[in-house]
This record gives sequence, structure tokens and C-alpha cells, in this order.
Amino acid sequence: MKQEHAEDWQEGGFSLYLHWPFCKAKCPYCDFNSHVRARIDQAEWKEAYLRELDRAATETGGRILHSVFFGGGTPSLMDPETVGAILDRISRHWRMTNDFEVTLEANPTSVEASRFRSYRLAGVNRVSLGLQALNDQDLLRLGRQHSAAEGLAALDLARDLFDRTSCDLIYARQDQDLASWGDELRQVLARGPDHISLYQLTVEEGTVFARLYDAGKLRGLPDEDLAADMYDLTTDVCGTAGLLGYEVSNYARPGCESRHNLTYWRMGDYLGIGPGAHGRLTLNGQRVATLAHKSPELWLEALRKTGKGEVPRETISPQDQALEYLMMSLRLSEGMSLPRYTRMLGRRPNSEKLETLQKDGFITLQDDRLTATATGRLLLNRLILELSEA
Repeated sequence: MKQEHAEDWQEGGFSLYLHWPFCKAKCPYCDFNSHVRARIDQAEWKEAYLRELDRAATETGGRILHSVFFGGGTPSLMDPETVGAILDRISRHWRMTNDFEVTLEANPTSVEASRFRSYRLAGVNRVSLGLQALNDQDLLRLGRQHSAAEGLAALDLARDLFDRTSCDLIYARQDQDLASWGDELRQVLARGPDHISLYQLTVEEGTVFARLYDAGKLRGLPDEDLAADMYDLTTDVCGTAGLLGYEVSNYARPGCESRHNLTYWRMGDYLGIGPGAHGRLTLNGQRVATLAHKSPELWLEALRKTGKGEVPRETISPQDQALEYLMMSLRLSEGMSLPRYTRMLGRRPNSEKLETLQKDGFITLQDDRLTATATGRLLLNRLILELSEA
């Protein structure tokens, strides 16, 4: 049965995520779908991606595409020719917005930075650098293969070559104090990135860090109060530099927000191409979740045998769509559209519960938009639970 809000995805836009699953080494904190391989056949992978794009276009070819994101893994290990061929095929299948965004995640080693110019010529106009730290000892602890000096040099080069530049940093690291985090953040911001993603170090299940933590060998992690102070300092320092916190972990100069990630947070549709890639598509009035095989070898084999790298799709119920919208949109400073949420949910949320949350300082309600306050965003998981029960 078709849903009344079948074209609701258009409020969030349409984007494409392409996953490159390979890394030179696995970082001890990382739980992403990344793999280390001694040899990668770039030609084979290029043809596989092109085949998947051709298949995806049969379902969505009439849509206007807002962004492409090369994620990983380490996409800066892709040959620039592979990136160029993928973008050329995309341009054949989809129309693009005037401010079309093409992001490529990159590690800032000197070898990978040497490819930046070629990626720019291939069509990449935004790069996202995995700096993670500006302390060589911490970079070693995090398993990174670049030095702090290489990271800053790569950031300078990216600023010269690309229309927009973003970088990632991790805070609440081992033995890190508040003053050193502030100094590190100011040092990066002084180089003029348009966008910065700042993540608190978390110990994810199945990682090397998790095993060390369970064995009592991951020492020096800050307590909750210090981590919260670091978050508050992050907001202040970024704001002083002109980068506003438009999402829980993301800061940008006005107009330089990640258009691709906004598709996720505003609950648009997006294609997921490559091993382990997720997607959300509205087709024939139904919203479906797509997922590709995680193993690179299994993904290639499935593509050869069945013509697609996906596992069977799942239909997302209106109630689950409403919960997903709630979870994603409240991460944004712009919040959520209450009429849109009501439409997905099939009823208006409990007004008394909303009034209580507003009175207690967790949310604001204005012009049919519901937003989390600074206090609410610090307790976001609890807030989402409260609202989901409203």
C-alpha cells in the first residue's frame, strides 16, 4: 500500500554514497567496514562500481542529484582515474544541482596528498581530511600513518586546491587535558577550513581499543565531566572562529555545511554503492532500506553472479520512518518539522509531553519546528526516547 507521504524524501534531497572498503592499516578505534588487502585490482573495482551505478540508475535515473560522497575505508587510495570514471558515469545517469557537491575522504599522508590535484581535475570539489590529532604521540596511539606536520601540510594544500575543505579531529583522547585540546583546535582553525567534524573518542565493540579497554590497558581516558567540558570548549572555540555548530559533531561557516550529510539528517533518499553501503530509497510509494554485502570479495562475487551487490531489501514502516526522522533531525540545530513528523507518525505527538520538555529546557517549539536546546543535545539519546514515547 502506498503511503500518503510517498514523495516526502524530496524535503531532504537525493544523494549518492560510494564506499571504498580498503585501508593501508586498520586503526585500533575504527569499527567501520574497512579491510586491508595486499593487492587491489583497480580496473576490476572500477568496472564493478560502474555496473552498480548503471543498475541504480534504472530505478532513480530521473532524479536530481545533490551530492556524491566517496567514503571508506580510505578513498584517497583510489586511482584518480577510477574516481573520474565514476563521476563521468554518474553525470550520464543523473541531473545535478547547480551547487553539486563531490566529497572525497582522504588521509593526509604525503603520498595521498600528492594525488589531490588529480582528484580535483577528476571532479572532486570538496575534500574531508582525517587529521584526527595534532600530536604525534596520539597519532601513533590512534594508529594513524601521518605526522602532525603532514596533516597540516595536507590541509594547506587542500585549501588551495578545492572549493571547500573539511577535516576530522578526535577529542577526549588518552591523557588529553582541556587546555591542550583548545590549543590543538585553534591551531587547526587558524588554517581556515570551511567545515570541521569533531568526535569524542568512543570505545566501539569489536575494535582493538575495546579489547585493550576490557583488559584494563586503555588508560588515561577522561571522565564524563572533562569530556563534557571539552565539548563546551569546542563549541566556543569554533564559534569564535566563525564556524557554527549546525549538527551535534559538525561545525561550518554559514553556507559550507556538508550538503551530503544534510541529506541523511533531513531524511532524504540516498543510494549506497559498494561493500557494506547503506541506502534509503522511496520507490513506488514505499521507502526501503538497502544494504550491500560487507565483504569486498563477497560483494564482487554477488555482482558477478546476480548483477547486484545488495542483500534483500527491507520496507520501512511509517512508524519506523518517523523514529528515524526524529533521531536524525534532532541532531541538527535547525531541528525538525513538526507537521512532517506528525504526517509520518500518523498522529500528533502528546502536547502535554512536549510542553513539559519545553518547560524543562530540553526543546523549543517555534513556527512548527521542534529543536533540541543545548541541554537537550547533550542528553540527546534520552530526549529522543522521551519524544518517541510522546
